[in-house]
Amino acid sequence: MWALFSRHLRVWLLLAVGAPLVAWLLGKLGEAIERRRGPNTLSSLSHKGRRFLERRTRGPLRKRSHPDADRLAR
Repeated sequence: MWALFSRHLRVWLLLAVGAPLVAWLLGKLGEAIERRRGPNTLSSLSHKGRRFLERRTRGPLRKRSHPDADRLAR
């Protein structure tokens, strides 16, 4: 079934659905590790991976940041 989608649709699906889900999972994993063992290398790598994926995510599941009013006034 996956092969029937066009290349552009597959990329969009991965970025719109797959990346936010993996980013969410990495965030939960990092939080669970920090609760059990405190901040360490593995939890910080998990959080870095989550932030990396959140910056590259597209589509309806993307977290939107609201620009501050000072930047809009310039």
